[in-house]
Amino acid sequence: MLRIIPAGARHFEDSGWLKSYMLFSFSNYYDPHNVQFGNLRAFNDDTVQPGKGFSAHRHSEMEIISVVLDGEIMHEDSMGNRGTLGKEEVQSITAGTGILHSEFNRDKEILHFYQIWILPSRSGLEPSYSQKKFECMEWRNQLLPVASGQDFKDALKINADATVYRCSLEKGHVIHFYTLDNRRTFIYMSVGELTVNGQRIEQGDQARIDLEQVIHMESVCAGQPAEFILIDVST
Repeated sequence: MLRIIPAGARHFEDSGWLKSYMLFSFSNYYDPHNVQFGNLRAFNDDTVQPGKGFSAHRHSEMEIISVVLDGEIMHEDSMGNRGTLGKEEVQSITAGTGILHSEFNRDKEILHFYQIWILPSRSGLEPSYSQKKFECMEWRNQLLPVASGQDFKDALKINADATVYRCSLEKGHVIHFYTLDNRRTFIYMSVGELTVNGQRIEQGDQARIDLEQVIHMESVCAGQPAEFILIDVST
């Protein structure tokens, strides 16, 4: 089963310094019919104004992945990690038994990033942090795993039964993603247009897919590649 959710159906909140498109129930937004998709608990498409950010706050029992599209994040946490996360970098946090962290935009440009929450495979884990820069050529016309609970060589390790992929697919190129009956697939479009098993999606749209063992994706926009996030999750 393939369900397309258009960009206009996303929940939007504007705090002035933060503009956030929330794809699942999050913070003050709650929809009992849209809490999670498999073990994917949250996906926020966020932009943060220069000099603003998230002050120190606590998380526990969650795998948190941040994907930076533009700008920089200044990260600091209770484990002593402190540093900058730039464009094309990915951050992974195992909140586990509890972590305190802050995320700020110290740059002069607007920060644009995705915040992804995935339920961990087990509770009581020791908190951990990692980050890595990937080159855009690595996901050109192919799915690149950037964070995974599987043993992908270059992906950041997460403690969850899920894999986060990036892809930039040029017009005419096709990717076939093979999955299993007990898996679900989530796709979020960053830019461009894509057909997913024959159905078209564009910027801001999402596809939620159940019980389809092969997912065919083709870029159909001549002007620019179709750039998207694909997340393979458990049921």
